[in-house]
Amino acid sequence: MSSPITPYADPWAATIVSALDRHYPWNSAHSASDPQDCDVTPHRLHPSFHGCLDWHSSVHMQYSAVVLLGEGVGDGLAGELAQRLDARLQPAHTQVEAEYVRARRSYERPYGWAWATQLAAACARSSHPGAPRWAEAMAPLSEVVFDNLLEWLPTLAYPVRTGVHDNTAFSLSLLLDSARELGREDVCEAIVDHAMRWFGADRDYPVVYEPSGNDFLSAALCEASLMRRVMDPGAFGAWLGRFLPRLGEADDPLLATPTVLDRTDGKSVHLFGLALSRAWHLRELAGWLDEPAARRAEAAARDNLAAVAEEIVSGDFMSTHWLVTFALRALLARETG
Repeated sequence: MSSPITPYADPWAATIVSALDRHYPWNSAHSASDPQDCDVTPHRLHPSFHGCLDWHSSVHMQYSAVVLLGEGVGDGLAGELAQRLDARLQPAHTQVEAEYVRARRSYERPYGWAWATQLAAACARSSHPGAPRWAEAMAPLSEVVFDNLLEWLPTLAYPVRTGVHDNTAFSLSLLLDSARELGREDVCEAIVDHAMRWFGADRDYPVVYEPSGNDFLSAALCEASLMRRVMDPGAFGAWLGRFLPRLGEADDPLLATPTVLDRTDGKSVHLFGLALSRAWHLRELAGWLDEPAARRAEAAARDNLAAVAEEIVSGDFMSTHWLVTFALRALLARETG
């Protein structure tokens, strides 16, 4: 049986190559410590993770590259992807990244952290001939991220419930998946404990207040996606019924496709990402819905994907530098949800 990703593999791979090779515009998010610390030349500051506008997008588009190498990419484009990964995921380069994140413990916290560990896990499980080299190179960075995470979680009095990068539940879902794959049981235990502390008693989420104008995540669906990972199935089903009692109903606003009015504005096009993350998370959660609600959730996932399809590969750079990853996860969720 062919993968649902196969029809998209080549155009998405070409989009990744183009985005990684585009070094500017560049958002460094670098906090200078003194007048001599102001050089933010992308490849100097981040020899592994430059291009794609910003650090976290470069990380997760390389994650997507690794995944697509196992999904039927044509030989020419597969070689292009592997060439970029070989050039960037070298021990000397990733050590620079690891030291940067170690020295600046709030940098890319938690969103970039999560995608860095997802890249490490993807390299570790990939059957591509280059993957063992990439996995070895990524290991120090993932360990720094996990260690930073263990120090940070006890200091976080409340979870962040926004629809953008600092959303706590979204990143913890990815970090938990990575920690399980990479054998960090201490990290798994910490995430489960904090998730239950923050979210275990939640109920009646006000879905009518979503989305905000620059969301690319649904705070409601991100939280439910995390709790699916940390609770046993029976307990999660009951929790979901309390938290999102109308999930999948015909009038559920979480099924709607977001409206984007400016396709060139970096904040506005976050809403394209929201369409894709809704599709991703609805598919993860559909198995806990009754049959009519599950059908509506799947139909909404398809509609949201279709609405964004052209933007992923043919939109403005504000879209093409990152949307592949979210579309990829939405399709993978159809297989695994």
